[in-house]
Amino acid sequence: MKTKIAHALIICMVVFAFGVSFYYSPQLPDRVVSHWNAAGQPDGYSSKFWGVFLVPIILLPFWLLFWLLPKIDPLRANIEKFRPQYNLLLVMLFGFFVYIHILTILWNLGRQFNFIYAIVPPFAILWFVIGSILPHTQRNWFVGIRTPWTLSSDEVWRKTHVLGGNLFKGSAVISLLGLAVQEWAIWLVIVPVIASTLWLLIFSYLEFRKEHTHA
Repeated sequence: MKTKIAHALIICMVVFAFGVSFYYSPQLPDRVVSHWNAAGQPDGYSSKFWGVFLVPIILLPFWLLFWLLPKIDPLRANIEKFRPQYNLLLVMLFGFFVYIHILTILWNLGRQFNFIYAIVPPFAILWFVIGSILPHTQRNWFVGIRTPWTLSSDEVWRKTHVLGGNLFKGSAVISLLGLAVQEWAIWLVIVPVIASTLWLLIFSYLEFRKEHTHA
């Protein structure tokens, strides 16, 4: 995805999120549901302002941050090598948060639905997209599986991110099982990703040791 297109899409999503918030704010109660438990039932509330505007407010500085990162990374030339994938990742992340924002507003407008069914597929899509992008990343300080060992070796970075791509895609498939076993849905979404991340940390260390043992 080209950089100009990605930033245009992100700006449109941020403007859309603010527009939805302003439009529906008068129709919402003074206190709104802002958190759901693992069973998909509301268990947290906030004032209308923060419940309706928190996500759009956060998205704006996040966009500025992600626009800045490739410019300040000491290895920014490497980011340019996978810039289309970097841009796709940004668009997917922003789209995910705007989607959650819309769900929150719809729920508080009284249009209640099965929150588990609504939230599991987007998580699975996000994990799969991340898994597809990871093998394309090049060594840098801000994007990817950044451990002391991946940052110290291009080969360790490559092997770790190839494995990471497969693990995140597998996590996406496991996440979808939450649609069938709703009481375990949140754990099926989160635990595989946490376990994958921990294993990648260990894997990168072992690969670094192997590389320097054979050197």
